[in-house]
Amino acid sequence: MNAGIGSRRAVAGKFEDMSNEPGTAPAPAPAPGPSGTPAHGSRIHGCLLGGALGDALGYAVEFDDIAAIRARFGPAGLQDFSALDAGTPFSDDTQMTLYTADGLLEALEWANDGVAADINACLWLAYLRWLGTQGEAAPPSAPAQPPRWIDGQDVLKNRRAPGNACLTGLATGEMGTVQRPVNPESKGCGTVMRSAPFGLIPHIEPDTVYKLSADAASLTHGHPAARQGAGVFSLVIHALASGAGLREATESALGRLRGGVLRKGEDPDPDLVARLEAVLRLAGDAPTAGGVLSPEALVSQLGEGWVAEEALAVALYAVLATLPESEGQPARGTETAAGAGSGSASASASAGEASTAGTAGPEAHFRAAIAVAVNHSGDSDSTASIAGNILGAYYGEQCLPAGWLAALEAPEVIRGMASRLAAVTGS
Repeated sequence: MNAGIGSRRAVAGKFEDMSNEPGTAPAPAPAPGPSGTPAHGSRIHGCLLGGALGDALGYAVEFDDIAAIRARFGPAGLQDFSALDAGTPFSDDTQMTLYTADGLLEALEWANDGVAADINACLWLAYLRWLGTQGEAAPPSAPAQPPRWIDGQDVLKNRRAPGNACLTGLATGEMGTVQRPVNPESKGCGTVMRSAPFGLIPHIEPDTVYKLSADAASLTHGHPAARQGAGVFSLVIHALASGAGLREATESALGRLRGGVLRKGEDPDPDLVARLEAVLRLAGDAPTAGGVLSPEALVSQLGEGWVAEEALAVALYAVLATLPESEGQPARGTETAAGAGSGSASASASAGEASTAGTAGPEAHFRAAIAVAVNHSGDSDSTASIAGNILGAYYGEQCLPAGWLAALEAPEVIRGMASRLAAVTGS
């Protein structure tokens, strides 16, 4: 398998011809990042590992409200893996993200061999294999596939609170489509939390990225917000991996949702648009409003994150509201993330990493954003996983705390998938 120039032809050619609509514009050209532009391979590793770190920290409190989190970890909430004494497993969010990457990997392998594969079928087969890891048998009508590298990783064969729509949608044995989706009313965040890998495929148009992600979302969820939310998230990742800034990538994805990527006759989901607009407004207000929103205000303004548009909004807010000063606004200390109150978080945080976040370092930003994404009364693992994906795609691996990586469950499996995806895309 040629992972060099041949892979570029495969990605740009075989993938591009899947768009029903012509592309509106190419992705932005790479621009220098905060510490120099990360290599694309570092962005892939950073995205997958960053998502797993956020997922694992958030999974520890996924079903706890903010009062329970404060009672367990103190007023600042859960800030670091060192506070956990029961292991640091990741959840179904990371499992499904890795299986998404493997579905794309298989399609790219076929493309590099000169064979145009049905990409959504490759993703469906990957998700069916994931279903088996959850102890659920696929119906006889569903196609079987020989096991791949990912299927031999025992750490992925654990049931970690999988989403109901993902399980039931795959268990039908029907390959859902946009026109004929399974679970037509479901808009759970299970589409968004698994969709970062679509944005990591280089040399393809943003419209193609959106279509890949939206089509794959329809395999399990049918509501427009679930499909569009996944597509917007993938567009954000794609823009970041192409060199855009964090706010620029968010604004660009929202603009494309309003003006270009949707199928003819389809309107942007109003709840998704409203949440994204609120994110940009609230994050922009953070420096003059006394800091990031308190956990209570966060869920009041943007939601708890159990559905697609809310999970994406909470994650984006966590990333943008803690943006370091050198990137356009001051970062707020991680120790304020779980501060009490219904308005902005208190500026007088307890001692700890608050002063660290005031510096403009990628790791400080990662810690600050993940703290916001974890500490609230909602779907903490999904919101933190999405935030980790975003920052890893932006900064590359340099933002990932070494101590967190040392505590992460099976980082070699995540690195193994990232390395395979990087190799097949020539990264």
